Amino acid sequence: MEELLNPFSPGAGSPPPDLAGRDPLLAKAKLMLGRVKSGRNEQSMMLVGLRGVGKTVLLNRIRSLAEEEGYSIVMIEATESRRLPEALNPALRQVLFQLDSMAGVNDKVKRGLRVLRSFVGSVRMTVSEVEFGLDIDPEIGTADSGDLEADLSEVVAALGEAAQARKRAVAIIVDELQYLSETEMSALIMAQHRVSQRQLPVVLVGAGLPQLVGLAGRSKSYAERLFTYPKVGALSDTDAAAALQGPASEQGVEFTVEALAEIVRVTKGYAYFLQEWGYQCWNLATASPIGFEVVVQATAASIQKLDESFFRVRFDRLTPREKEYMRAIAHMGNGAQRSGDIADCLGVKVQSSAPLRSGLIKKGMIYSPAHGDTAFTVPLFDEFMRRTMPDWQPKF
Repeated sequence: MEELLNPFSPGAGSPPPDLAGRDPLLAKAKLMLGRVKSGRNEQSMMLVGLRGVGKTVLLNRIRSLAEEEGYSIVMIEATESRRLPEALNPALRQVLFQLDSMAGVNDKVKRGLRVLRSFVGSVRMTVSEVEFGLDIDPEIGTADSGDLEADLSEVVAALGEAAQARKRAVAIIVDELQYLSETEMSALIMAQHRVSQRQLPVVLVGAGLPQLVGLAGRSKSYAERLFTYPKVGALSDTDAAAALQGPASEQGVEFTVEALAEIVRVTKGYAYFLQEWGYQCWNLATASPIGFEVVVQATAASIQKLDESFFRVRFDRLTPREKEYMRAIAHMGNGAQRSGDIADCLGVKVQSSAPLRSGLIKKGMIYSPAHGDTAFTVPLFDEFMRRTMPDWQPKF
């Protein structure tokens, strides 16, 4: 079939042709955006899920919904190597300048720019005077204490006041929230709490791995009341099949019932893998309908591609000892494993393996679905590990 017309799009954050199964979550997001814009309080939202379930795609869709509602957007991705203020500053600055460029001079917007200028100085970020604007003086005594929690709250509140004065609303959207430190998460939560208390038109929408819920709770005890935590997981069998058949049908191509069932079985309904299998099936098929035999070929091609990229790139960034810890988890079977059992498998004490576990959680490779349990954050990663370590033996 014509590869140019292939509707499937595996990639990091690449939007699929059909967001099957996500309508209820997007409806809640739209309600949140509408209520906040109209001056009513509504809990902000943090999406929680494993790698490859489509969290970033959903964030981008929520951004589009916010733009349709007339929101100004502050969108960033948290990383292990960059502090939260450094990531936020350029986006905050851009929104305030957009508000300032609207017709008429507005004191609230001017103050917002001055408060941001104070914040930049307080966190000692590398920002050239020319880039920020020589004509902007700091708001002395505001957002310049050096305390991130207090200062970020002042900045976000000033942003909310500026947006309110322009009859706008602001959506702060942060991906990969699990990479924030507890101090940074606490500051972000406190800032959202401040604007919620004052009913300013600002929402916070974030996404992260499952450890995000614990991080938020440790940072601020009231986080559970300030946010909802929709779980983004694998699609149901029906939605997974629809994610494949719908886009193909638009191109005049069908899957057989057996082919769809096999793809759903091997991908376990995870959004990224559905796109990968759909992509490979399309390119390997010679005609419609796409049958079971094509899926078998696509499975081999997909696994090879995933092993060389999606899985390998994550595994290769680990230290030798971290790799051994991951191998032990995979060796023990599917699903979550007890931390004590993993240590026994490695032939070490739990206390000595704890730093390895903590480091892997920080890198986003594993998480704790329950106290004392450990599981991979990447779906099907255990199968990848076993394919690449057939002769590995536990160290009892």
